[in-house]
Amino acid sequence: MPQDITRKKLAGMIDHAVLPPAARADDLNAACDLARRYGVKTLCVKPCDVLPAVEALADSPVAVSTVVGFPHGGHLAATKAAEAAAAVADGAMELDMVANLGALRDGDFDAVRADIAAVVHAADGRCVKVILECCLLDEAAKRLACRAARQAGAQFVKTSTGFAAAGATVEDVRLLRAAVGSDMGVKAAGGIRTLADALAMIDAGANRLGVSATAIILDALD
Repeated sequence: MPQDITRKKLAGMIDHAVLPPAARADDLNAACDLARRYGVKTLCVKPCDVLPAVEALADSPVAVSTVVGFPHGGHLAATKAAEAAAAVADGAMELDMVANLGALRDGDFDAVRADIAAVVHAADGRCVKVILECCLLDEAAKRLACRAARQAGAQFVKTSTGFAAAGATVEDVRLLRAAVGSDMGVKAAGGIRTLADALAMIDAGANRLGVSATAIILDALD
């Protein structure tokens, strides 16, 4: 188990996600209340929900994050950049973008880097996390993605959207951490439902977690 993990410290590593396509206003309101109550790092919402989430959390230290090119990553780079700029205008402080997965599988480094760089530029200094969807990639593609993310100026690489066939694995977190080194973030997301899951990801090298089971995970530390 990672040393010195407290409920407050773990909460500060969590992006609480409310991303189901059919999530309603009541779901967003409940997520805002939960994020405020538990003191998570960010509340990660759909792009259409950024502004209401920012308004609901205005009296809270919880930041709002959102997704870009989600969940498939096949948007034009210009479309992703426009989506990122709109999210920033609405008050998003962090952006989780899905990389161009086809280009990754083709080994097209320049296309992947340009795609990420467009979002980094539009983010205007805000934190950008690059989602790799590891379950669809071989090791070479994962390592290529890490190099491209670093060169493009992103702050994190992220394992998964949570909407593919599989989510985060300890093995992928270790691989990503080894690939990016100690000065770049690694976010584990997808299928993290228990405290044991969360601690295993942290032990493997993750310093951010994307979860929807936030209450279950944090209440287990009481």
